[in-house]
Amino acid sequence: MTTTLTIALTGGIGSGKSSVASIFENLGVPILDTDIIAKEISMPDMPIFKNIINEFGKEILTDSGQLDRIKLANIIFNNTQKRIKLEGIMHPEIFKSIKTKVDLINYPYCVVIIPLLVETKTMKNFDRVLVIDSEENNQIKRVLERDKISPELLNNIIKIQVNRVERLKHADDIVNNNGTIDDLNKSVDFLHKKYLKISNKKN
Repeated sequence: MTTTLTIALTGGIGSGKSSVASIFENLGVPILDTDIIAKEISMPDMPIFKNIINEFGKEILTDSGQLDRIKLANIIFNNTQKRIKLEGIMHPEIFKSIKTKVDLINYPYCVVIIPLLVETKTMKNFDRVLVIDSEENNQIKRVLERDKISPELLNNIIKIQVNRVERLKHADDIVNNNGTIDDLNKSVDFLHKKYLKISNKKN
């Protein structure tokens, strides 16, 4: 059994999860990103790839035979049943991969980025929940500047996410991301020291 303290980092789309994770990473903290894990386990040479194609058809592939993730996102965020089907295929493998990766970590704690933590009710899989909180108008602005997605797709993604109030109910720790990068650095530095202390007590 691993002695590494696991911190689930979550927040709404565009809340600043990647920015916060990068600051932790610069402090030497191991980061596991479930979006990256999802891409790794659904590459064409992986068993799960065939399951996705069987469910959604070859029309979700690019010309080079890779998953067209924007096309797939448009399907699942417009069809609840399709989204649940994909989650049923992906989530067990994602959490299996997280466990394998955490077992290999030699550090007091690690941060696992998991956007739909509350929505999938998987809080119990982690020692602590860290919520990155941001005003919705700031989230929308960040996403539209960062990602090549339509406002309609963004709206559909926001609709399936729990609201801020509900997400904050599950937080052990909160980082407010409505200020400056200096504010973020200070918040993460405080949490870094806190998690090291908690990890020492756990062990």
